[in-house]
Amino acid sequence: MAIATAGHIGVASHHDHIHPEPQSFIGKYIFSIDAKVIGIQYMVVGLLFFIVSGLLAEIVRAQLLTPTGAIVSNDTYNGVYSLHASGMIWMTIIPLVTGGFGNYVMPLMLGQRDVAFPWLNLVAFWMFPVAGVLLFGSFLVGAPDAGWTEYPPISLQGPPGTSLWCVAIFLVGISSSLTGINFLVTIFKMRAPGMTFTRMPLFVWAQMATAMLNMIATTALAAALAALFLERQFDIPFYDPGRGGSPVLWQHMFWFYSHPAVYIMILPAFGIVSEVFATFSRKPIFGYKMIAFSSIAIALLGFMVWAHHMFTSGMAPWLQLPFMILTMVVAVPTGVKIFSWLATLWGGKIEFHPAMLFSLGFLIVFTFGGITGVFLSSVPADLYFHGTYFVVAHIHYVLFGGSIFGIYAGVYYWWPKMTGRMMSYKLGVAHFWATFVAFNITFLPMHWVGLQGMPRRVAQYRPEFQFWNDVESIGSFILAGSTLIFLYAIAESMLKGKKAPANPWGARTLEWQVSSPPPYYNFKKIPAVLTNPYDFGEPLPYVGLVRDASNPEHPSTGRASSGTPAHA
Repeated sequence: MAIATAGHIGVASHHDHIHPEPQSFIGKYIFSIDAKVIGIQYMVVGLLFFIVSGLLAEIVRAQLLTPTGAIVSNDTYNGVYSLHASGMIWMTIIPLVTGGFGNYVMPLMLGQRDVAFPWLNLVAFWMFPVAGVLLFGSFLVGAPDAGWTEYPPISLQGPPGTSLWCVAIFLVGISSSLTGINFLVTIFKMRAPGMTFTRMPLFVWAQMATAMLNMIATTALAAALAALFLERQFDIPFYDPGRGGSPVLWQHMFWFYSHPAVYIMILPAFGIVSEVFATFSRKPIFGYKMIAFSSIAIALLGFMVWAHHMFTSGMAPWLQLPFMILTMVVAVPTGVKIFSWLATLWGGKIEFHPAMLFSLGFLIVFTFGGITGVFLSSVPADLYFHGTYFVVAHIHYVLFGGSIFGIYAGVYYWWPKMTGRMMSYKLGVAHFWATFVAFNITFLPMHWVGLQGMPRRVAQYRPEFQFWNDVESIGSFILAGSTLIFLYAIAESMLKGKKAPANPWGARTLEWQVSSPPPYYNFKKIPAVLTNPYDFGEPLPYVGLVRDASNPEHPSTGRASSGTPAHA
């Protein structure tokens, strides 16, 4: 693939795609090596697993309608909540924010035709649905029942499905590592001419930081999972304290991955809302470099705070203080982003599109979740909160209120680009308000019952907690109903949505300068980038874009800041 240089802009033609366009249905849609198709595959499969994981959450909330448990046995309940959390984290959020949006949007934003290693991308994707089938199929042999953390020695005594859980998460880890390598090479080696690091869109910065985490942190989890599997299947004593093993070793290895995994799930969402805030406030992003560099700072600091999950594990007191301080410090780069987003919104010409509403909802609920995280970072407070529903509330405000709200924002923002169809504005607004209100009804009271001492991971509880548990369950049922609005909006758009123009939002990043949906080759000529992508009101900062004969609306006919036409 010939890539245009600064002196030879546009020498590449559509014949220079990294691989020829397949003609068969299987080649186009099943085993495609086009990053855009793989991104959509991640999203479709991730949505299916999101529905399954969400249904498991509804079983949990139905169980807790009464203090004695309403519908399932204690053992079944343990398997249900374990797979709910595992499915949401490893089969929904991580694949959607990295494999889904990363594959579809990032190469377009970089001005490229594909990722660096398309075949590796294909292999990484197909590990994901196989892992999901193994994970949820564990119900057939006895689902894992020690929570999504699967702490030994409980997990050593767990049902046979625990071993399937090990294999499933191991496969997801390999897939994530391969994707991380692929994305890093793409970002470092395949940017369009003129696209320096400080001209990259913020979503690309977020994916770069996430790829680093995927490459490094996942190896610790893989080693821990392999050891757990070997101990279960071949009786090699890694974690059994009765035979010289250490259950705390699992905690160190698990959390050395799983705390960075929080940022693997949230950093891409940061990137999504950065794009949405700039576009729908019609303002240059405030503090671009600070937002970009803070993503790297979060990735680095994320490796230094894992043991705050282990304050109750018997950790030496002299170790608790530095981990407490570092956990509080990691809030600083996150705060930089939040204040930069607020400054971007201040004085902007804000359009309350559903993508913007979900981004604003993200800002509210994620910030609240971050504040409760400060409490949990304090050793004395964590010793009390650790085993209570306060932690359940915190993680849902961070992951659902952060990652899922960010995913919804990304879907509404890039849906016209991915499908060539517009989505209903009214349904999107209804979906947001139903989700936002139901989310807070469900998870806000969990802080209160946690403060009162209600333990997490229990199928029965003391009667004095029933009122708020009933409120939470009703909220969760409404939250599930809000997902039906989203699914209906998708179906309506696909069946009778209006045709989307190339750039319905007037955005300035490169993915919006090609047709909707983009052609197979993305760009007939690789564009050159002259400045950053958020200077609204200025001419488009690209040269070398050509008009797509298949779509007379493509591309935007703005002029580059140098005075050179942005179209040939």
